[in-house]
Amino acid sequence: MASAVHAPARKLADEERIIAQPPAEDERTPLLQGGNSKAALTHTNGSHVGRDHAADDDDDDDSSSSSSDDTGEVTVLVDEVTGPRLYLILGTSYVGVFLGAVDASIIATLSAPISSEFHSLSLLSWLATAYLIANAACQPLSGRLTDIFGRGAGLVFSNLAFAAGNLICGLSQSEGVMILGRVVAGVGGGGLMSISTFLGSDLVPLRNRGVVQGIGNIAYGSGAMLGGVFGGLINDTSSWGWRLAFLVQVPVVVISAILVFFLVKVPPKISNKSLVSRIDFTGAFLIISFLVTLLLGLNAGGNLVPWSHPLVLTAIPVSLVVLGVLIWWESRASQPIIPVKLLADRTILTACIANLTCTMVIMMAIFYVPLYMQVLGYSATDGALRILASPLGVSFASVGCGIIMKRTGRYVGLGIAVVVVQTAGVVGLTFLDETTNPWWPFACLVLIGGGYGGMLTVTLLACIAAVDHAHQAVITSATYAFRSVGATVGITAASAVYQNVLRARLWARFGDLPGAADEIARIRDDLDELRRLPPGRWREGGVVASFVEAFRGVWFTALAMAVVGLVCVSLMRQHTLHSNLARRS
Repeated sequence: MASAVHAPARKLADEERIIAQPPAEDERTPLLQGGNSKAALTHTNGSHVGRDHAADDDDDDDSSSSSSDDTGEVTVLVDEVTGPRLYLILGTSYVGVFLGAVDASIIATLSAPISSEFHSLSLLSWLATAYLIANAACQPLSGRLTDIFGRGAGLVFSNLAFAAGNLICGLSQSEGVMILGRVVAGVGGGGLMSISTFLGSDLVPLRNRGVVQGIGNIAYGSGAMLGGVFGGLINDTSSWGWRLAFLVQVPVVVISAILVFFLVKVPPKISNKSLVSRIDFTGAFLIISFLVTLLLGLNAGGNLVPWSHPLVLTAIPVSLVVLGVLIWWESRASQPIIPVKLLADRTILTACIANLTCTMVIMMAIFYVPLYMQVLGYSATDGALRILASPLGVSFASVGCGIIMKRTGRYVGLGIAVVVVQTAGVVGLTFLDETTNPWWPFACLVLIGGGYGGMLTVTLLACIAAVDHAHQAVITSATYAFRSVGATVGITAASAVYQNVLRARLWARFGDLPGAADEIARIRDDLDELRRLPPGRWREGGVVASFVEAFRGVWFTALAMAVVGLVCVSLMRQHTLHSNLARRS
């Protein structure tokens, strides 16, 4: 892919002089023409946090600050790609996004038959946990590594890792191999999700970036919706059973890798240092260690093992210690994986926190609305139909917000509006009781999903606009890390609230009855027990009312998180959404 020429020809001496100097206070992307290569270059000398200012109504007063760490890296800006070629490149990358979402959700319907075949119910939880932890741990690394090795190389690797992981799962003959396959697939899936986002930012100007991101979110939402259905259909109709659901993805991903190899030509950053010397191995180790220990502890607690288990009591404190060391190290590293100085910028910090809290909200909703439906006597399918509203809302709101930002160039007010929509959806959930219309949760989840999808697009553009072009990949990686942590923390917090409120309400109503301890334990562990309740007070409605109060505790917890997200997006600053890749207009 040819590079664009954004400046008149200069002599080589002038070029070297400009590269060696830090950027001017008001220069967003200092561009150079490198001899016959016609490369448009932007200086990346240091953690230059651009546009750290509040824009006025016309958004023309762009003051900035810079700091030089003498990294010696230069970013190559490619030509803006339009038309069929752009759609082909992004479409190829979105194949991976779609399949990554399928692979994350497919396990919901396949975990039971897989566990049954291996005669191990303990495998059930690990099938999802192994994929999600590997996925989350690798996403923050992908920004910096693809800056060094190139987006194309990163996407090819991610596709091949994803294909290898699914191949291992499809051919596995033991529990250990199956979990290994999920880990490998998670590594690849994490890269497929994040690198496609970087690629969109490399090829599309900020003013149009929201629309492209919305299309990418449609690919993700479609995969999330269809994954469970696809897995169940394959398992029920194929003689190969659940194995075919993994194997059928392999050739598609390999073809995607081949297309990426020939189509994606975004060059890596240029440096006179060796590739290995530019990798922050210590930072990478600390990031992986923090996310793995934190997510392992939170996922295992109350799920795989009791909260009092040594695994949980060790993993979570260790993760917090590692986080402290990570922040200390990354603030001093010359070429950090995630420049923590960027996180001090008000727009970036508030956008990342909004990603964390709003992700907590949507995870609480999509996990506990189906459970609420089943408590009222509806089938698991009825509950699944309600949560389909969430990815639908995510998809359409993402594109809609992208179109609005393309036309207006503004995002702060839009961000406030979409999080208000999500908050309104959570408020709707607080009214759920035993007599609520069964389609009311569907309407609430449309609002929650729509607000969340809009928030993702708005905060992504806010973060990218708040930094120099050179840092857009690493800061996007940071938002993915906040989302991953938010997803796990949200489920964990909701589980803690739900279990504690349910236990307290059941004991308050039935604690004086004979055999109350055993019956309450059975009710909390098995929803089928609701159809086998002992006669008398147990069947007078107090049990279902206790569940409803427990769910209401979850909804109010989600509401508090939504309000935090609303405050955060309102604190973001308005930055210019430029109409070209050079950020000149």
